[in-house]
Amino acid sequence: MATGRLGAADVGATTNTTVYTCPADTYAVVSVNICNRGADTSAIRIAVATGDTPGAAEYIEYDANVFSTNVLERTGIVLSAGQRIVVYSSLANISAVVVGIETATI
Repeated sequence: MATGRLGAADVGATTNTTVYTCPADTYAVVSVNICNRGADTSAIRIAVATGDTPGAAEYIEYDANVFSTNVLERTGIVLSAGQRIVVYSSLANISAVVVGIETATI
């Protein structure tokens, strides 16, 4: 099973971006790091979702402000098989990185 960086994405403006999907027969414990590389404050959403388009109940951050050259970090997120980390940003120039460990359930 994988450890370390499990997923990374350059998040486009106003688009849901799936950064990581937990594999079948696996669970994962992850942290999500959002880095604002731009000059303006961006509103960030992070969801633990069952699909690429999160439902209202799947968000763990919603329109959290990440100021220019700053980082938002969420730790201790546990995903079951098939669950995804989906990130949305109001602006471009956002990096999303998922780090953690995957463990087989069989």
